[in-house]
Amino acid sequence: MTLSNTPEESQLGRRSAYVDQYDASQLFPIARATQREAMGIVAGALPFFGADLWTGFELSWLNARGKPQLAIAHFTIPCETPNIIESKSFKLYLNSFNSTVFASADAVRDRLRADLSEATWRGSDRSGGIGVRLVLPDAFDQEPVHELDGLNLDRLDIECVHYQPAPGLLSADQNEVHVNETLSSRLLKSNCLVTGQPDWGSVQIRYSGAPIDQAGLLAYIVSFRNHNEFHEPCAERMFIDIWQRCKPTKLAVYARYTRRGGLDINPFRTSWPQALPGNIRTARQ
Repeated sequence: MTLSNTPEESQLGRRSAYVDQYDASQLFPIARATQREAMGIVAGALPFFGADLWTGFELSWLNARGKPQLAIAHFTIPCETPNIIESKSFKLYLNSFNSTVFASADAVRDRLRADLSEATWRGSDRSGGIGVRLVLPDAFDQEPVHELDGLNLDRLDIECVHYQPAPGLLSADQNEVHVNETLSSRLLKSNCLVTGQPDWGSVQIRYSGAPIDQAGLLAYIVSFRNHNEFHEPCAERMFIDIWQRCKPTKLAVYARYTRRGGLDINPFRTSWPQALPGNIRTARQ
């Protein structure tokens, strides 16, 4: 059964009451299937592996004596989950911890894992979990900042005239010797599907195969600039377009979007099973 929630029914773009007592009902899952079907992705036969790596920078609760506690939360939501969590609802949910007493950080982590697992798998005949890791203040200094590795496409002096996704800009020279390349750009921008507000990001493309035309790839990344879509399907659209147009033998797309409402979302999609990248923020995040 597919979840029937739509983005227009969420709290996006609406005045919201900020609940500060624990309330799991704040979470608003949205089915991935709708946007995937529009891209030709068949349910049950995903052409990629991966996960959405979220970071929550505004997590707080009370200990047994009423003293506020803090943590940074890292969430790993597998791309196989039938639902994403609408980001404003995620923020409202985390805010509901603010005046709630928990016995320990472990109790907070377990509550987060249970609620988010239920929401991301809701409406499915399957079930599964998600990853939750809390970083406590004593370890904040160990949280690194690092830009995405790869040859910087932004060095190229190109003319940009497309501001909606233009896969026709993508090409690869199939007559050339195959290469292994990692390319990156900080010029990714798309807009929220509901509010139209800008979402800023960086993207890394790793592939094996015929050399991809770098100027065309950069112009393609820029072409998302006025496109209204959530972060996760933007990364999946990039993966599908590059996979179909450039025909690499291996491909991984990793997008890191700047935070909004204390949350960042970082989708990773890959054509082969591999370890997930570290959830390491870039300078703009």
